[in-house]
Amino acid sequence: MTINAFAAPADSAAYFAARLAFHTDVTDVHAALAAGAAEFTVVDSRSTVAWDQGHVPGAVHLPTAQIPELAAEFLDPARPVVVYCWGPGCDGGTRAAHALASRGYRVKEMLGGIEYWIREGYEVETWEGKRRLPVDPLTAPVDGGDCGC
Repeated sequence: MTINAFAAPADSAAYFAARLAFHTDVTDVHAALAAGAAEFTVVDSRSTVAWDQGHVPGAVHLPTAQIPELAAEFLDPARPVVVYCWGPGCDGGTRAAHALASRGYRVKEMLGGIEYWIREGYEVETWEGKRRLPVDPLTAPVDGGDCGC
């Protein structure tokens, strides 16, 4: 396939609509949490060591390998789930989303994972408390405005 091969507009619209049904981004998750309007549970699917380094405040820690045994204990099947792992170079969030969906949960994967959560300057929680790193100017507007998307 070359760059000159484009799908028909209807096919493109269907594909992108489906993508939006399966993915969300850190900005949208943060905005919903900050507004108190999150009608979903955030799940961090990383290891305990990774969780301890920092996680989305209020997230549920449910490592992917433990989803089969523990999902019903920690998650309400009637409440949608947004799951994340390390970042865009990691399929851990995808594997966790698959494991949850296979068990009947409505789920989206948070694109960018904890890496982009941190790079966009959002607060993380650790066993020592909450902290925030400076915004990475290559990934988010540094003036506090939105990116226009």
